[in-house]
Amino acid sequence: MSPFATYPSLRDRAVIVTGGASGIGASIVEHFVAQGSRVGMIDFDRDASAALAESLGGDAGRLHTVIADLRDIAALRKAVEEIRGAIGRIGVLVNNAARDDRHPIDTVTPEYWDERMAANLRHQFFAAQAVKNDMIALGHGSIINMSSISFKLGQGGMPAYTAAKAAVIGLTRGLARDLGPHGIRCNSVLPGWIMTERQIKLWLTPEAEAGLLKGQCIPEKLYPPDIARMVLWLAADDSRLVTNQEFTVDGGWT
Repeated sequence: MSPFATYPSLRDRAVIVTGGASGIGASIVEHFVAQGSRVGMIDFDRDASAALAESLGGDAGRLHTVIADLRDIAALRKAVEEIRGAIGRIGVLVNNAARDDRHPIDTVTPEYWDERMAANLRHQFFAAQAVKNDMIALGHGSIINMSSISFKLGQGGMPAYTAAKAAVIGLTRGLARDLGPHGIRCNSVLPGWIMTERQIKLWLTPEAEAGLLKGQCIPEKLYPPDIARMVLWLAADDSRLVTNQEFTVDGGWT
């Protein structure tokens, strides 16, 4: 038996997870499938999406994958429409997709800046726009937008990314006010440094790990399931009047 919570309200609930093929997103997908949810995943990585579906084994029937680039809003809208047709009206949206590529200030062009906003911020609004009428018809809904503690830490080396992740907070709060009268909740999750394969491969040096554990109140590395379990709670009816809030999962670093 799992030591973690089961949420009856999530069984058969239709959920969309963006950027769900790997990292934190894959763990979120796995956790929703384990709860008995019907999950639609949007990602542009075809191979990783197929590998995730295969890893689900007999539960793979609860996952409907659409390969799409979320920077293309027409493709995003088409993907949401396809998922709706496959799993029904969407009751939960997890705006997870993002790219934290590093970029020194002097290398940033207007075109690169706009592309970073498209990759890390813009699709969150248009995904919410695409599912809001489903949630209005249902009389409830939960939109969970992934931000980051990077801007709170004053992390350098990626100003477009930290700007976008800070803006996610403002977007979430604006959506919470506009959609709240329809019973739709909107919250942000701010992960700390999560030990995904990408993070470990690219940036986890012994020196960086020592600094991380010294900075956190609880000196223990965080992993994707630590974020997924927070997302589950925000999606479930257990948090039914929780909205317009930010939830930081970082071991007490900030």
